[in-house]
Amino acid sequence: MGDEWYWLDSSTGDAPANMAWDEALLEAAAELGRPVLRTYAWATPAATFGYFQRHADIAAWTPLRPLIRRPTGGGLVSHAADWTYAIVVPPRHPWYSLSAVESYRRAHSWLQRAFAHCGVETVLAPCCNPAGPGQCFVGAEREDLLLQGRKIAGAAQRRNKLGLLIQGSIQPTPLDLSRTRWEEAMLRTAEEDWGVRWDHWPAPSNTLARRVEELRSRYASIDYNERR
Repeated sequence: MGDEWYWLDSSTGDAPANMAWDEALLEAAAELGRPVLRTYAWATPAATFGYFQRHADIAAWTPLRPLIRRPTGGGLVSHAADWTYAIVVPPRHPWYSLSAVESYRRAHSWLQRAFAHCGVETVLAPCCNPAGPGQCFVGAEREDLLLQGRKIAGAAQRRNKLGLLIQGSIQPTPLDLSRTRWEEAMLRTAEEDWGVRWDHWPAPSNTLARRVEELRSRYASIDYNERR
Protein backbone atom coordinates (compact mmCIF):
# COMPACT_ATOMS: atom_id res chain seq x y z
CA MET A 1 0.00 0.00 0.00
CA GLY A 2 2.85 2.37 -0.81
CA ASP A 3 1.48 5.92 -0.84
CA GLU A 4 2.05 9.46 0.34
CA TRP A 5 0.79 10.81 3.65
CA TYR A 6 0.94 14.15 5.39
CA TRP A 7 2.15 14.43 8.97
CA LEU A 8 0.73 17.41 10.84
CA ASP A 9 2.29 18.11 14.23
CA SER A 10 -0.17 20.58 15.73
CA SER A 11 1.70 20.83 19.02
CA THR A 12 -0.64 22.28 21.68
CA GLY A 13 -4.14 23.69 21.20
CA ASP A 14 -7.26 24.41 23.19
CA ALA A 15 -10.07 21.84 23.20
CA PRO A 16 -12.41 23.56 20.68
CA ALA A 17 -9.52 24.13 18.27
CA ASN A 18 -8.36 20.52 18.54
CA MET A 19 -11.79 19.20 17.59
CA ALA A 20 -12.20 21.85 14.89
CA TRP A 21 -8.98 20.82 13.18
CA ASP A 22 -9.98 17.16 13.08
CA GLU A 23 -13.39 17.87 11.57
CA ALA A 24 -12.00 20.40 9.09
CA LEU A 25 -9.45 17.84 7.89
CA LEU A 26 -12.22 15.28 7.43
CA GLU A 27 -14.22 17.75 5.35
CA ALA A 28 -11.11 18.48 3.24
CA ALA A 29 -9.96 14.85 2.93
CA ALA A 30 -10.96 14.32 -0.69
CA GLU A 31 -9.42 17.63 -1.77
CA LEU A 32 -6.19 16.86 0.08
CA GLY A 33 -6.07 13.56 -1.78
CA ARG A 34 -3.89 11.73 0.72
CA PRO A 35 -4.21 10.58 4.34
CA VAL A 36 -3.12 12.79 7.23
CA LEU A 37 -1.67 11.79 10.58
CA ARG A 38 -2.15 14.65 13.02
CA THR A 39 -0.58 14.60 16.48
CA TYR A 40 -1.49 17.16 19.11
CA ALA A 41 -1.67 18.05 22.80
CA TRP A 42 -3.95 20.05 25.09
CA ALA A 43 -3.28 23.56 26.34
CA THR A 44 -5.41 22.91 29.44
CA PRO A 45 -7.17 19.81 30.80
CA ALA A 46 -10.49 19.04 29.13
CA ALA A 47 -12.79 16.13 28.36
CA THR A 48 -14.30 15.07 25.06
CA PHE A 49 -17.28 12.81 24.62
CA GLY A 50 -18.96 10.92 21.79
CA TYR A 51 -21.21 12.73 19.34
CA PHE A 52 -24.29 10.75 20.41
CA GLN A 53 -23.75 10.84 24.18
CA ARG A 54 -25.87 12.82 26.64
CA HIS A 55 -24.13 15.87 28.05
CA ALA A 56 -25.79 15.41 31.46
CA ASP A 57 -24.26 11.93 31.81
CA ILE A 58 -20.80 13.23 30.96
CA ALA A 59 -21.08 16.13 33.40
CA ALA A 60 -21.87 13.65 36.18
CA TRP A 61 -18.96 11.35 35.31
CA THR A 62 -16.09 13.84 35.31
CA PRO A 63 -15.20 17.13 37.05
CA LEU A 64 -13.10 18.19 34.05
CA ARG A 65 -14.19 21.24 32.11
CA PRO A 66 -14.69 22.16 29.36
CA LEU A 67 -16.75 19.26 28.03
CA ILE A 68 -16.50 19.12 24.24
CA ARG A 69 -18.67 16.97 21.97
CA ARG A 70 -16.40 15.15 19.50
CA PRO A 71 -17.16 14.71 15.79
CA THR A 72 -16.71 10.94 16.32
CA GLY A 73 -18.61 8.41 18.42
CA GLY A 74 -17.21 6.55 21.39
CA GLY A 75 -17.22 7.49 25.04
CA LEU A 76 -15.89 9.98 27.54
CA VAL A 77 -12.14 10.69 27.27
CA SER A 78 -10.22 12.84 29.73
CA HIS A 79 -7.37 14.89 28.27
CA ALA A 80 -4.51 16.28 30.27
CA ALA A 81 -1.15 14.59 29.77
CA ASP A 82 -2.30 12.11 27.12
CA TRP A 83 -0.85 11.82 23.60
CA THR A 84 -3.60 12.47 21.10
CA TYR A 85 -3.73 11.79 17.37
CA ALA A 86 -6.10 11.79 14.44
CA ILE A 87 -5.98 9.76 11.23
CA VAL A 88 -7.87 11.27 8.30
CA VAL A 89 -8.35 9.12 5.18
CA PRO A 90 -9.83 10.24 1.83
CA PRO A 91 -12.61 8.16 0.24
CA ARG A 92 -10.41 6.65 -2.48
CA HIS A 93 -7.76 5.33 -0.10
CA PRO A 94 -7.82 1.56 0.67
CA TRP A 95 -8.19 2.21 4.41
CA TYR A 96 -11.54 3.92 3.76
CA SER A 97 -13.08 0.68 2.44
CA LEU A 98 -12.21 -1.31 5.58
CA SER A 99 -14.95 -2.22 8.03
CA ALA A 100 -15.11 -0.29 11.28
CA VAL A 101 -13.62 -3.24 13.16
CA GLU A 102 -10.78 -3.60 10.65
CA SER A 103 -9.90 0.10 10.61
CA TYR A 104 -9.93 0.15 14.43
CA ARG A 105 -7.62 -2.87 14.52
CA ARG A 106 -5.29 -1.32 11.96
CA ALA A 107 -4.96 1.91 13.96
CA HIS A 108 -4.10 0.06 17.16
CA SER A 109 -1.80 -2.41 15.38
CA TRP A 110 0.07 0.63 14.11
CA LEU A 111 0.42 1.91 17.66
CA GLN A 112 1.47 -1.52 18.88
CA ARG A 113 4.28 -1.77 16.30
CA ALA A 114 5.43 1.78 17.06
CA PHE A 115 5.63 1.02 20.76
CA ALA A 116 7.57 -2.16 19.99
CA HIS A 117 10.13 -0.02 18.14
CA CYS A 118 10.53 1.87 21.42
CA GLY A 119 10.92 -1.28 23.50
CA VAL A 120 7.39 -1.16 24.94
CA GLU A 121 5.47 -4.42 24.58
CA THR A 122 1.70 -4.08 24.26
CA VAL A 123 -1.12 -6.40 23.17
CA LEU A 124 -4.46 -5.96 21.44
CA ALA A 125 -7.36 -6.75 23.75
CA PRO A 126 -8.82 -10.13 22.68
CA CYS A 127 -12.27 -9.26 24.03
CA CYS A 128 -14.17 -6.60 25.87
CA ASN A 129 -14.29 -5.64 29.52
CA PRO A 130 -17.02 -2.97 29.70
CA ALA A 131 -16.31 -1.96 33.29
CA GLY A 132 -17.49 1.59 32.65
CA PRO A 133 -20.02 1.82 29.78
CA GLY A 134 -19.75 5.17 28.06
CA GLN A 135 -16.33 5.93 29.57
CA CYS A 136 -13.57 5.11 27.13
CA PHE A 137 -10.70 4.40 29.54
CA VAL A 138 -12.72 2.49 32.13
CA GLY A 139 -12.55 -1.13 31.00
CA ALA A 140 -11.58 -2.05 27.44
CA GLU A 141 -13.13 -2.96 24.12
CA ARG A 142 -11.90 -5.60 21.68
CA GLU A 143 -8.79 -4.41 19.79
CA ASP A 144 -7.97 -1.70 22.34
CA LEU A 145 -4.29 -1.57 23.23
CA LEU A 146 -3.21 -2.98 26.59
CA LEU A 147 0.01 -2.50 28.55
CA GLN A 148 0.49 -5.01 31.36
CA GLY A 149 -3.24 -5.74 31.29
CA ARG A 150 -4.32 -2.10 31.44
CA LYS A 151 -5.84 -0.16 28.56
CA ILE A 152 -3.56 2.60 27.32
CA ALA A 153 -5.03 3.36 23.88
CA GLY A 154 -8.57 3.79 22.66
CA ALA A 155 -10.12 5.46 19.63
CA ALA A 156 -13.37 6.57 18.03
CA GLN A 157 -14.32 6.76 14.36
CA ARG A 158 -16.52 8.63 11.93
CA ARG A 159 -16.95 7.52 8.33
CA ASN A 160 -19.02 9.43 5.79
CA LYS A 161 -18.86 10.32 2.10
CA LEU A 162 -16.14 12.87 2.85
CA GLY A 163 -13.70 10.33 4.29
CA LEU A 164 -12.76 8.50 7.47
CA LEU A 165 -11.73 10.14 10.74
CA ILE A 166 -10.16 8.19 13.62
CA GLN A 167 -9.46 10.08 16.85
CA GLY A 168 -7.25 8.30 19.36
CA SER A 169 -5.74 8.87 22.79
CA ILE A 170 -2.85 7.22 24.64
CA GLN A 171 -3.05 7.35 28.44
CA PRO A 172 -1.29 6.87 30.70
CA THR A 173 1.72 7.36 28.48
CA PRO A 174 4.52 4.78 28.93
CA LEU A 175 7.19 5.74 31.41
CA ASP A 176 10.63 6.63 30.05
CA LEU A 177 9.23 7.26 26.57
CA SER A 178 9.08 10.76 25.12
CA ARG A 179 6.34 12.01 22.86
CA THR A 180 8.91 12.86 20.19
CA ARG A 181 10.28 9.33 20.16
CA TRP A 182 6.77 7.89 19.91
CA GLU A 183 5.93 10.15 16.95
CA GLU A 184 9.15 9.15 15.20
CA ALA A 185 8.27 5.49 15.77
CA MET A 186 4.80 6.02 14.27
CA LEU A 187 6.32 7.48 11.10
CA ARG A 188 8.96 4.77 10.87
CA THR A 189 6.43 1.96 11.36
CA ALA A 190 4.22 3.24 8.54
CA GLU A 191 7.24 3.48 6.25
CA GLU A 192 8.35 -0.09 7.02
CA ASP A 193 4.95 -1.79 7.09
CA TRP A 194 3.02 0.04 4.38
CA GLY A 195 5.66 1.83 2.31
CA VAL A 196 4.32 5.24 3.36
CA ARG A 197 6.24 8.29 2.16
CA TRP A 198 5.81 11.22 4.54
CA ASP A 199 5.45 14.88 3.63
CA HIS A 200 5.34 17.59 6.26
CA TRP A 201 2.08 19.47 6.35
CA PRO A 202 2.08 22.52 4.08
CA ALA A 203 0.67 25.88 5.13
CA PRO A 204 -3.13 25.52 5.25
CA SER A 205 -5.19 27.20 2.57
CA ASN A 206 -7.23 30.26 3.47
CA THR A 207 -10.37 28.18 2.98
CA LEU A 208 -9.23 25.53 5.45
CA ALA A 209 -8.04 28.11 7.98
CA ARG A 210 -11.42 29.88 7.84
CA ARG A 211 -13.24 26.58 8.27
CA VAL A 212 -11.17 25.73 11.34
CA GLU A 213 -12.15 29.06 12.90
CA GLU A 214 -15.83 28.49 12.09
CA LEU A 215 -15.78 25.04 13.62
CA ARG A 216 -13.83 26.24 16.64
CA SER A 217 -16.65 28.69 17.41
CA ARG A 218 -19.15 25.84 17.23
CA TYR A 219 -17.13 23.55 19.50
CA ALA A 220 -16.77 26.38 22.01
CA SER A 221 -20.55 26.84 22.09
CA ILE A 222 -22.43 25.67 25.17
CA ASP A 223 -25.58 25.18 23.05
CA TYR A 224 -23.75 22.81 20.72
CA ASN A 225 -22.09 20.75 23.42
CA GLU A 226 -25.30 20.46 25.48
CA ARG A 227 -27.53 19.81 22.48
CA ARG A 228 -28.56 16.41 23.83
